[in-house]
Amino acid sequence: MPAHLSNEQLIQTAKEFGTPLYVYHAEKIKEQYQKLTNGFSILNTKFFYASKALTNINILRYIKEIGCNVDCSSINEVRLALHAGFEPQSILYTSNGIAFSEIEEAVTAGVHINIDSLSNLEKFGKKYGHSYPVGIRIRPNIMAGGNLKISTGHEGSKFGIPVEQLNKIEEIVKANNIFIRTLHIHTGSDIKDADVFVKGIEVLFELIPHFPELEVIDLGGGFKVPYIPGEKETDINLLAQKIKETFDNHPIAGGKKFQLWFEPGKFLVSECGYLVAQVTVLKETAGAIFAAVDSGLNHLIRPMMYDAYHHINNISNPTGKLKSFTVTGNICETDTFAANRELTEIREGDYLAFLNAGAYGFEMASNYNSRFKPAEVLIRDSKAKLIRRRDDMNDLLKNQIELG
Repeated sequence: MPAHLSNEQLIQTAKEFGTPLYVYHAEKIKEQYQKLTNGFSILNTKFFYASKALTNINILRYIKEIGCNVDCSSINEVRLALHAGFEPQSILYTSNGIAFSEIEEAVTAGVHINIDSLSNLEKFGKKYGHSYPVGIRIRPNIMAGGNLKISTGHEGSKFGIPVEQLNKIEEIVKANNIFIRTLHIHTGSDIKDADVFVKGIEVLFELIPHFPELEVIDLGGGFKVPYIPGEKETDINLLAQKIKETFDNHPIAGGKKFQLWFEPGKFLVSECGYLVAQVTVLKETAGAIFAAVDSGLNHLIRPMMYDAYHHINNISNPTGKLKSFTVTGNICETDTFAANRELTEIREGDYLAFLNAGAYGFEMASNYNSRFKPAEVLIRDSKAKLIRRRDDMNDLLKNQIELG
């Protein structure tokens, strides 16, 4: 039976810890991870949780507990992963436009590294030569993903070394005797079509013969999760089968077998998360009925940043009559969560639950308008535990220096 939290559980948790509140369901993370491991059991595969989606230290420790590795996008995420107890060999650092000093620290820590620029590849080679295996992130010039802002593999993207610069990569690798262990691509997020991953593999097939010490093919992440009712997530079993067939049917140089790596983020934690907010004001106008809540784009920016859809449930009046509402926040900025959305009748004081809030919800939150960041709660085995306290005035002032 799929893991989910009931309206009653969410209301009880909101009353206990206050709103706005991020609530995460541990068993849903485990369920998603098992989909991946079961589906890809037919291949030699490792998964690294893309921690940029949600870095609360308790979530990282739970990810480790269920057996997943971790992928990091900054040296601070590497530090958090180490603090959470991950062994260095379970940590992958996929760099992007970063100072070389971060790569040096990652080497000192002993983690896996993917490099995404010719500049840093050359610096790496001059300093480490063949002594430290490394990966190269390739930009495959493939357009994929649910939104241009989260598509990372197309020819206008800043991510990765363009595939057409292969000759320059080879020159640097040979000049510095670099041990290239991994070829990495990541085409975007919210990828529904398994064939996108197959296209990526076909790009890499052309490159494999150029790197004789290669051991790992890294296909990134981007598995689709359903946001809009009726949407389907990536069919993991079908994806694994198609990838297996692609490898089985291609004469890879020397018949070499590669380990396959993925970095799922949203797929693991999106559906585990709920943002629960309370309705503060109803305002009826000629054009809309506005339902304002005690949150805003400072807590969940995705609708305003990506035009992202988050399903909203009125969990305190789930059987009410359907009416059209525009759900907004309390920020001095246009912060519309949903425009003219059909919801069960909303009353002042009702609790609304924003679904799919586990990925890039709290992680992208801010103190805009000097609002406090919300608390975070983890529900595991039906027990709710506070894993981050709500901000207070001390948090707004703690790094400010008051001049006399």
